[in-house]
Amino acid sequence: MAQPWTSAASASLVADGTPVTLVHEAAFCLSDPAGDVRPGTPHGFIYRDTRFLSTLVLRCNDRAPQPLDVAVTEPFAALFSLQDQAPPGRADAHLLLLRRRFVGRGMREDLELRNYGTEPAPCRLELDVDADFADLFDVKEGRARPAGATERRPAGEAILIRYARDGFERATRLSLDGATVTDHGFVVEVTVPPGGTWRGCLQVVTVFDGEPVPPAHRCGRPVARSVPTRQMERWRSRLPRITAEHDSFAALVGRSAEDLAALRIFDPDHPERSVVAAGAPWFMTLFGRDALLTSWMAMLVDPGLALGTLQTLAEHQGRRDDPRTEEQPGRILHEIRFGERSVLALGGAQIYYGSVDATPLFVMLTCELRRWLGGGPEVDALLGAADDALAWVETCGDPGGTGFTTYERRSPHGLVHQGWKDSWDGIRFSDGRLAEPPVALCEVQGYVYAALVGRAYCALELGDRPRAAALLHRAEDLKRRFNEAFWMPDRQAYALGLDREGRRIDALASNMGHCLWTGIVDEERAPAVARHLLSPELFSGWGVRTLGARTGGWNPLGYHTGSVWPHDNALVAAGLMRYGFVEEAHRVIDGIVAAAPHFGLRLPELFSGLDRAETEQPVRYPTSCSPQAWAAAAPLLFLRTLLRLEPDLHLGRIHLAPVVPASLGRLRLEGVRVFGGRLSLEAEGERLELLEAPPGVEVRTEPRVRTLGLDDLPG
Repeated sequence: MAQPWTSAASASLVADGTPVTLVHEAAFCLSDPAGDVRPGTPHGFIYRDTRFLSTLVLRCNDRAPQPLDVAVTEPFAALFSLQDQAPPGRADAHLLLLRRRFVGRGMREDLELRNYGTEPAPCRLELDVDADFADLFDVKEGRARPAGATERRPAGEAILIRYARDGFERATRLSLDGATVTDHGFVVEVTVPPGGTWRGCLQVVTVFDGEPVPPAHRCGRPVARSVPTRQMERWRSRLPRITAEHDSFAALVGRSAEDLAALRIFDPDHPERSVVAAGAPWFMTLFGRDALLTSWMAMLVDPGLALGTLQTLAEHQGRRDDPRTEEQPGRILHEIRFGERSVLALGGAQIYYGSVDATPLFVMLTCELRRWLGGGPEVDALLGAADDALAWVETCGDPGGTGFTTYERRSPHGLVHQGWKDSWDGIRFSDGRLAEPPVALCEVQGYVYAALVGRAYCALELGDRPRAAALLHRAEDLKRRFNEAFWMPDRQAYALGLDREGRRIDALASNMGHCLWTGIVDEERAPAVARHLLSPELFSGWGVRTLGARTGGWNPLGYHTGSVWPHDNALVAAGLMRYGFVEEAHRVIDGIVAAAPHFGLRLPELFSGLDRAETEQPVRYPTSCSPQAWAAAAPLLFLRTLLRLEPDLHLGRIHLAPVVPASLGRLRLEGVRVFGGRLSLEAEGERLELLEAPPGVEVRTEPRVRTLGLDDLPG
C-alpha cells in the first residue's frame, strides 16, 4: 500500500442538537451547528485516525455570532449561516457571516461577511485554532491527552502546529487570507461598506512525517471542478432508479445509495477501484467484515463495489503466521488503521487480522459476485484467494480440531471476541455469564456452509464436477454436525455458540437469523427459529434485538446486548424470506422502515432495543455511527428480499417473485445491472410487470431454492 486510503464522497448529519458531520477521503469534521469546533468536545477535523484540528472558534467583535441555519450542499460540504449580534440599542444586526466548509484530505473554509445595513460595519474577526493530534479512539472515548511534544509557531502568514512521539510525527498547517497571526490563531480587521462583502479563505493542510498532503479542495480554485464532485456525479448517473407509493421508503433507499457513495474509499494504487469505509465518524477505514457484508447487501445498486472489495482484500490476504497481528495464511483482514494508538499497540503494524467471519464471507461474496456479473477474468481471478480462504477455515480456523470454525485471540492487544458482536460482553449465557474463547459462533458456521456451497456452484459452472461434489460433501457434513451440536431441544432454538468446553451458549440472540440467511438451518427447525425472532423477547417492534430481553445482562442500550442493528435485521429478514416466512420478514422490514424517519431517513449503526410500546420513537444510541456502511446498505437488501430477486448464471436465469407488503404499495425499479445487462420492473404485492431484462436471460417468476445439494449435480 503506497499511501493512505482516500474516500470518494462523504456524508453528513444535520439535526437539532446533534453535531454536523462531514466526511470525505478518510477525513471527517464534526462541529456544532455554528461550525465551531470547541475544545473539550469530541468535535474536530480528523484524518486517518488523528485529530488535526481540535479548536476552530469564530468570533466577530468579541462576540459569538448567532447561528441561523446550516445546509449540507454536498456530502462533503456545508454552508453555515450566522448573524452578528445586534449592537446595544439596536433591534437588528445587519452583518451576515457565511462559512462554506469543504472536507477532503484536508479542509477548506470560505468565510464571507455581508453588510445589509446603510452604514459601514466594522468587524474584528477572530479565529482561534489548535490541534492536539489525539488518536481517533481517544477522541471518541473522551480521553484525548496525547503525551508527545507539541510545537506551535508562525510560518510566515500561516501557523504550523507539530506533534512528535516515538517516531510518530504529524503536523497541521493553517493559513487565512489577509489575516494577522496571533498566539491563539488569526485576526482580520475589516470594515464592510453598506451593501458590501468581504471574503477570505482558511486552508487546513495535514502533514505526515514532514510531507504535506495535497488537499482535495484548494483555496482559489472552483469547488465544482473538484474530484469529489465529479466522482459523486458519476456514481449518481449509474444508480438504479426507484419510485414507490410509500414516499419514505423510496427516499430511504435513495438516501442509502447516497451514503454508500459517501463512504466509498479508494486505493491510490488502483484509483478505479472502490471499497467502503465502515462508518462515520469513528470507523472511516477498511474493515473486512463490514465491507464484505455491505457489498453483498448493495449488489442491487453496484456489483462493482463487491469486485473492488474482493480485489483489495485479496491483495492483503494473510501470507504468513504472525501472532502479533493475528495474520495467518489465507486469512482476511479485520481492519486497517493509521492512528498513533493502533500503530503503537500493534508494534508498527497497520493491518490487524483478528476476525473469524471475514474469511468465509470473502468466499461467499466471491461466489455471489459471479452470479451477478457472469464470471469473467477479473472475477475468476479471485477464486484462488477464495480457495486459500477455505484452506484457512479448514486449518487455522479450527486449531482444536472440533470440526467447527472457532476464534481465540493470539495477541494480548487483539479482540477477545472476533465475530460481528465483538464487544467484550457480547457473547454470554442466558444467566449472564460471559463465554470464554475459544468460541464457535452459530452464524460463522452458517457462513462457512454458504461459502462451501457457493464455491461448489462456481466449480460446477466451470465444469469441475469432482470439485463441486467434494465441496458439497463438506457442506452437508457441516450442516448435519451443526444441527446436532447447536440445537437446544429444551429451548427449541439454536445456541449462540459453543464455548471452550463445548458447552452450548444458551442465550437467545439474533445470530440464529443469520443461520437462516445462509441456509444451514434444517427445514423442520426453521419455524421455531422464526417464532423466536418475532417473539416479544427478541422483537422490539422496531426490530430484532441482538440479545433476548430475558438474558442475564440484557441492556437495551448495550452495544451488542439488547440493541437493534439495521444490518442485522436485514440479514434476519432475508433469512426469514429464504425459508418462506413472508409475513415475519414483512414485520421485521416494516419495523426498521418505520424507525427510519425518526433518524432523518438515515439509518444509524444501531439504536435502542426498548420496546415500541414503551417509546413513541426509537431511542438513539449515543455514539452510533451515521452514516454507517451496512446500516446504509440494509434498505437495499430489504428491497432485494421483497422482490425475491436471485440470479442463476449457470442456468441463464433470474428468479423474480415479488411479495411487496401492502404498506409499501407499488414499487418501480429501473436499471439494475446484472448479467452484463439491465433489469427494470414494477411490482405490487405479488404482481410483477417486467419492463426490461438482459438479452438471452430467462426470467422465472418463482422463488429460487438457494441451496445446491449433491442430488442437483448433473451426471
